[in-house]
Amino acid sequence: MREGLRLLIDAQPDMRVVAEVGDGSAVIRAAATLEPQVIVLDLSMPVKSGLSAARALKKSGTLAAIVALTRHDDHAYVQELIEAGASGYVLKQSASHELVHAIRIAAGGGRYFDPALQPADVSHDPRRRATTPRATEREVGVLRLIAAGHSNKDIAATLNISVKTVEVHKANAMRKLGLRGRTDVVRYAVINGWLDDT
Repeated sequence: MREGLRLLIDAQPDMRVVAEVGDGSAVIRAAATLEPQVIVLDLSMPVKSGLSAARALKKSGTLAAIVALTRHDDHAYVQELIEAGASGYVLKQSASHELVHAIRIAAGGGRYFDPALQPADVSHDPRRRATTPRATEREVGVLRLIAAGHSNKDIAATLNISVKTVEVHKANAMRKLGLRGRTDVVRYAVINGWLDDT
């Protein structure tokens, strides 16, 4: 896939690929050395997820614009990338010109989100977000354990709470994050790098 992206980008008269790497940690190292104008991140990279890499890049003070490339169109992923400072979000299933367009806009200081996304997904109005409760630390902790394969009973014993409380935390976190089932929880965990060390 990286080869196809390189050919697509290098074919543009105003673009040039300066590096391609296979994992999130390598992205951070390459960005520090090469100082690219735009970084295209796959959210599902090994070692360090694309979201974790985006957060680390912005924390490092990079001036590069970040464009996320992913197959995930879930609201929670889009919001996490926006908060991590991404300038673009493109779906892998979209036409190739969407990525090229996103790179150009990000390079010019703008923001671009795949037209296939729902308007609510790309809203970054602080007033709107203030009315949407964030998952608590305990709720997120329960989700992390679920994603790692622990049962509700195991989680209850680990956290010294009842199984019913585990179920409440799980339901609340999933509702707040817009996740619909265990598959969504695991995908969300992968995107956020929760399973990197497991």
